[in-house]
Amino acid sequence: MVDHQPPAYDSSRPPMVGVILAGGAAKRMGGGDKCLQQIGDRTALAHIVARLSPQVDRLVLNANGDAARFAGYGLEVIADAETEQGPVAGLLAGLAHAQDNGYPLCLTVPGDAPLVPRDLAARLYRTMLDKNAPCGVATSGGRRQNVFALWRTSALPDARELYADGVRALWRLQDALGAVETPFPADDANGFSGFNRSEDLTALATALARAER
Repeated sequence: MVDHQPPAYDSSRPPMVGVILAGGAAKRMGGGDKCLQQIGDRTALAHIVARLSPQVDRLVLNANGDAARFAGYGLEVIADAETEQGPVAGLLAGLAHAQDNGYPLCLTVPGDAPLVPRDLAARLYRTMLDKNAPCGVATSGGRRQNVFALWRTSALPDARELYADGVRALWRLQDALGAVETPFPADDANGFSGFNRSEDLTALATALARAER
């Protein structure tokens, strides 16, 4: 993946909060915080913050438990109202935070995506605006990347109602709300790569080194 573009920021759009969803238990990696795994010379979270901060007006971390473990990142930490309920619970926390602070837009990304595209927010917003949709989600290589999504804060009441009805999968929530898709080029596929094994960390470190040349 070639990654020499400057960070993308659209000053004409409404204010946006970025929410890094890191509330999971990372059971496939033995527990702990996936976002604090070391990838190259920095943690996954540090890589994500560097790429996402220029795209949004405010950046927060969705995580549960003692927030002190993230003290060195300068991020406000918001917790799920109910733990162990999956990424929809983290989304609701993010949307509520955005609404409470007067932000019309909320961008979500997972806490294990150190190569998050530098123009993610701009591309999602253009499609969502063009289609006048409540939510926009990225696609890559024919697959929908459900956590990489932009949401209008006004969708919060409907999202809460769906959650109360038992919806726990982001794709189901997005479909119910009428989300639109934004295709990303095939050479951007690494931007949506996460990790579940130590081998994945090595591959991502190599990809990051290549992208930063």
